[in-house]
Amino acid sequence: MKNSSTAQRLMRVFTNGIIRENPLLMLMIGLCSALAVTTAAVNGIGMGLSMTFVILMSEIVISAFRKLIPGSIRIPIFIIIIAAFTTVIDYVLKAWFPDLSKAMGVFIPLIVVNCIIMGRVEGFASKQPLSDVIPDALGMGLGYTWVLTGIAAVRELLGSGTILGFQILPSSYQPIIFFVLPPGGFLVFSLFIALNLFIKSRLRDPASVSDGSVPDGCPVDGCAGCGANGGQS
Repeated sequence: MKNSSTAQRLMRVFTNGIIRENPLLMLMIGLCSALAVTTAAVNGIGMGLSMTFVILMSEIVISAFRKLIPGSIRIPIFIIIIAAFTTVIDYVLKAWFPDLSKAMGVFIPLIVVNCIIMGRVEGFASKQPLSDVIPDALGMGLGYTWVLTGIAAVRELLGSGTILGFQILPSSYQPIIFFVLPPGGFLVFSLFIALNLFIKSRLRDPASVSDGSVPDGCPVDGCAGCGANGGQS
């Protein structure tokens, strides 16, 4: 029973970053790089996986040594650790994927100051054991990656008719240049947010009605104890 409960808790930690606390769609952090590099699907994949590597390794190291890091200098130490892994991924991209590295430009080095990583290492990794930070880092990283890749795929498809460089739409298709420009990025991003909120509302509402459970934050006796509607169910 204990193992089952632990597995469920770790799975919830993992899925938080992918769905419930998605850094882009729900927390609205790390938006600069998200909108700047998502003109092509390959950029979204590259940036997302780079971020996942840095946040995973940083959280592991910080969690492992959290009891040895003095509170007064924790932020400089966090930045040094994040910068070390950012440098690693930056050089790997330059050596093995030069075209991708050139396309993403300065946004790979800027991972050092990305709000997503700083927020997770300060608010989570510095306080939690290693068993919790690994699913947290993977969830946050993959949540960031899938949104980036989705936005980039839509922008590339509508802006040039291709995905990952492969022609998807017919050659007669007239590309909509708007989608490869910054305003197009904001539009697609807002549509992703709206779709995410719609899906969450559709998943939440039927459950609260069909199983007779009381939603979070409501009185234990349900609508009868709620003053918002005069105590009537």
